[in-house]
Amino acid sequence: MYYQEEFNAEEKKILLNHFTNIDKPVFCLINLPEVVKGALFARYSRSPKSLRRLFLDEFWNDGDTVDSYKMDSSKAEDLYDRVFNQYGDDSVAQLGAAHIACEQSSNILTKVLEWGRMASYLEQSTRYIYYDRKLGDNYRYVIPPEIGNSHLKEKYVEVMNEIFLLYSELVRSLVAVYREKFPKEEGVSTMAYNGTMRAKACDVARYFLPTSTMSNVGIFASGQSYEQMIMKMRIHHSKEVRQYADMMLIELRKVIPSFLKRVDVENRGIEWSNYMRSNLENIENYANNTLGTDVGDTSQDVVLVDWERNAERKIAASCLYSVSSKSVQDLNRYVDKLTDEEVRKILLEYSGKRNNRRHKPGRAFESSYYTFDILSDYGAFRDLQRHRLMTIEWQKMSPGLGFDMPEEVSEVGMKEDCEKLVATSEDLHDLLSRDMPDLREYALLLGHKVRYSITMNVRQAFHLIELRTSKQGHVSYRNICRKMHELISEEADHKVISELMSFVDHDDYELQRLEAEKKQDKKRIKK
Repeated sequence: MYYQEEFNAEEKKILLNHFTNIDKPVFCLINLPEVVKGALFARYSRSPKSLRRLFLDEFWNDGDTVDSYKMDSSKAEDLYDRVFNQYGDDSVAQLGAAHIACEQSSNILTKVLEWGRMASYLEQSTRYIYYDRKLGDNYRYVIPPEIGNSHLKEKYVEVMNEIFLLYSELVRSLVAVYREKFPKEEGVSTMAYNGTMRAKACDVARYFLPTSTMSNVGIFASGQSYEQMIMKMRIHHSKEVRQYADMMLIELRKVIPSFLKRVDVENRGIEWSNYMRSNLENIENYANNTLGTDVGDTSQDVVLVDWERNAERKIAASCLYSVSSKSVQDLNRYVDKLTDEEVRKILLEYSGKRNNRRHKPGRAFESSYYTFDILSDYGAFRDLQRHRLMTIEWQKMSPGLGFDMPEEVSEVGMKEDCEKLVATSEDLHDLLSRDMPDLREYALLLGHKVRYSITMNVRQAFHLIELRTSKQGHVSYRNICRKMHELISEEADHKVISELMSFVDHDDYELQRLEAEKKQDKKRIKK
């Protein structure tokens, strides 16, 4: 039995407006400003009182009525400021959160927004909507402020319009071709069929969208995460990114003001941003002066560059750690004496029977890692980059890295037009490189290649590789993750780990989205 705290009738009425129950040891907070929630928890950690009693004693005003629901937010803000600013308790900044939408942002900006680990992101997909309709007078592309106020604006707009005109023609032509090639089968609803045809056409046409294409991003994060995000955005080379940082700060301060007070304080956020800016400039100058502009080897698209050869034995020892009384050193010595088959048995016992890809092995699989160097089209990169638990670094796009031309454009007789468009975007890239080098990536297409490295622990590799090889995925990132799986097995020689990734799908499909669309259809019918 749990201890039942007693409240009088008036207290119960107050509490039921702000807590999901008043008689259980587990409950949620409702109808409260974020700063009150954060301050409550901050005070909670240093008080012997229960949270509900603390709320009544220190946050509810005696003069308030149940019907008014007035809260003393100023008291909460004072407490927050005292704990956070005076004592530097950064953990308090994790206790308040907010949802924010960033619309009409370029794909360049979305990657900056999605840089942080401790946040949740949802980004507009290129496979579910057509980008052939204008937003106001223009197609859905961003004109960076620097370009919009320069002599290059006319040329930039001309090229962007040309890109979107070709995209519009291509995506509609592909839908027509696919409808003829894959007629609707009996038992497949019109909605599921149309969704599949749209996704298949968009998957090809997206190679010819520019990185300046507008996207919408929804973010849910703590005050601490927003603080880090905004400070990093404020030193970005692109004015678009810096302007969004300013707009985000204004809007977030309407919701969680106390959590973002340090961002533009001279000896706090500004000093921190200056530190990051100085480091970035120093390493950029070093690279420019010593490494040159050669793009290097482009012959391999996925390379496993770093791993632990004894990973399976190391993980096996970790599997035993929490259920034994031995030290890590003792367990490593024990596992080193085992046969390969005995090590395999430990890993199999620990992983158990996985009925679907969401059944992942435990944290013992986080004790080893892989690092991959990848060269892929930008579209695939933007999908993989959102896996925020990985350590991912990426370089500037360059035409010298190549363009991933989809074979399907030949089916609609548009290969020559597509090749010309790629050359046109590269000419604009070169023009921007001379006058505005920090903005040259806005000219390139999602089919242009970018180089990036991914470091992840083995458990994260299960999640990424199994998810991104699933049937409904885009062929580009499916190929990357299938190669990762092959390299883990063949290059790293981690046969057991590779075997345990049992939901990696190496098959090829003509209609990747059909089964997923049919499942969505069934859900809609049930409703």
